Amino acid sequence: MAKTRKPGTRFGDWLSDRILRGLIGLALALPYATRVRLMGWITARIIAPLAGYDARVRANLAHVMPDLPEAEVRRLVRQVPDNVGRTVIEIYSGQQFIDRIKDLPLKGAGVAALEQARADKRPAVLVSGHFGNFDVPRAALTGRGYPIGSLYNPMKNVFFNAHYEKAIATMGEPLFPRGRKGYGQMLRFLKGGGMIGIMVDQFMGHGAPLNFFGQPAPTALSAAELALKYDALLIPIYGVRQPDGLNFEIVVESPIPHSDAMTMTQALNDSLEAQTRKHMEQWFWVHRRWKPARQARMAEERSRAGRGE
Repeated sequence: MAKTRKPGTRFGDWLSDRILRGLIGLALALPYATRVRLMGWITARIIAPLAGYDARVRANLAHVMPDLPEAEVRRLVRQVPDNVGRTVIEIYSGQQFIDRIKDLPLKGAGVAALEQARADKRPAVLVSGHFGNFDVPRAALTGRGYPIGSLYNPMKNVFFNAHYEKAIATMGEPLFPRGRKGYGQMLRFLKGGGMIGIMVDQFMGHGAPLNFFGQPAPTALSAAELALKYDALLIPIYGVRQPDGLNFEIVVESPIPHSDAMTMTQALNDSLEAQTRKHMEQWFWVHRRWKPARQARMAEERSRAGRGE
């Protein structure tokens, strides 16, 4: 049975979208560097406190890094949403943004393997997380003729999602929305020698019990499973924001060796953790990545089922 919306929720979504549309429109009227800095400031100083993001960042940090100094926690409470705001307006800046990143050099131990896969028309699964600006590698590679498709989660706010999809499409197509239809389209694209971009840093209730920052973080195995099934390279890749807050470095790491899906996916988690530890403010600490209370409930339910209760 379909879930019914709570009264007023649809109007709330519409109103939120109108506010965001207006804010984005005003920002786009400003010079590029000014708009990026301003959206970072507004998101960190106004939106994040109102949305409860400050508390969520603190809770996540306390869960995985309880000894982190309070001064560093306060810095991340402001800098994490700042990066989010910058990322959003960069994506909405379309061609202006693309022109800034399209000629960035690819750096890292995996560049040669990526280039060879393109030459051989070998499938590749490019894996990143909600880190830096995750659309930088996709836009830069698409601009160079790489066949890049991307799996994404449609926004829950349907009003916002309508123009968000158009914005991310400017970074490169095709796009595959999560779901049976989108997944089928993605498989055909991959089997045909395409490369797909996937982010694997969200909580998945039925995911594998892998670790992220030393704590259990249920993780989807799909990226590794696709690489194994279609003999595709599995390559971690990142768009790392530079100290000036405006420019980026594209880091292509060595392909994850094929073994089994759990081992390969843990290697992906380890890769993202290593990048995050270098640039703590660039990962989306707002995510409910661990959900320890929910994990405890799930473990108790499994235990009861095992006891036949």
